[in-house]
Amino acid sequence: MKPRVFVTRLIPDEGLDPVRQACEVDLWTDDLPPPRDELLRRVKGVEGILSLLTDTIDDELLDAAGPQLKVVSNFAVGFDNIDVPACTRRGIPAGNTPGVLTETTADLAFALLMSAARRIPESVEYVRQDRWKTWGPMLLMGVDIHDATLGIVGFGRIGREMARRGRGFGMEILYQDVHPASAEDEAELGARRVEMDELLRESDFITLHVNLTDETHHLIDTDALHAMKPTAVLVNTSRGPVVDPDALEQALRAGEIFAAGLDVTEPEPLPADHPLVRLSNCVVVPHIASASKVTRGKMAAMAAANLLAGLRGEHLATPVNPEVYE
Repeated sequence: MKPRVFVTRLIPDEGLDPVRQACEVDLWTDDLPPPRDELLRRVKGVEGILSLLTDTIDDELLDAAGPQLKVVSNFAVGFDNIDVPACTRRGIPAGNTPGVLTETTADLAFALLMSAARRIPESVEYVRQDRWKTWGPMLLMGVDIHDATLGIVGFGRIGREMARRGRGFGMEILYQDVHPASAEDEAELGARRVEMDELLRESDFITLHVNLTDETHHLIDTDALHAMKPTAVLVNTSRGPVVDPDALEQALRAGEIFAAGLDVTEPEPLPADHPLVRLSNCVVVPHIASASKVTRGKMAAMAAANLLAGLRGEHLATPVNPEVYE
């Protein structure tokens, strides 16, 4: 008899096909995530859950699923939607999909950096509104990327890929991370570790690549924005709550920083009438950092592999709670 699993959203065939072959699948096919009451109902009696960041996996849900639940597999690198200790207490391994989206996310982060710096969305809208009447020496001037200083907050895999991209533009690379890179890595990437206050003060571009924790919640607040250059551009592809949205709105309106590019927001999604969406110097896209066909396919395959391994009682390839196996 095939194990029952609940897949909380339609995912690429690279992941869905092997799960369908091995399991009895209950698939949520709506574009929007399942409402909480529906989520609690659908997980009853399942042996596996393939979840997204929009699905809160906590004590209530784990209790609703029942003691037969063997595995939770998150279709994401992040896992702040999962109460990991709650899973561990029940002996349930939880998995994520790290590594496969590193370069794709860095591509998008650098695209946001360039778009905000050179006012590309604003320029496109200028043409669409039929406002382009002539070339002008003061028209839609942005800030240069080449030879600028790039400040990277969080120097993990994605942060290091940002450093590589920055070097291609002749940028000086500063970084802040609680774990210093090796001297060899710093030399290869042309990066120098500095304290946060220096990074904020000296960087022309600041890009965020940290996990969401109590320490990083609203890491970029009013004080941090005040410390930045008025010509600085802020990019966030990490987690929305790393940036205080009210403080960012005020800084952008007051010209305390030049622009921002956001792939993640607080709240998420942002409504169309949110002040940040309506600011011409804020580029907001709908959490698409990993949205390439190849990368999303790899994520789906990895999430499926974690799910199926857990159902077979095997170790997950990428568990977020490896202590569950001790």
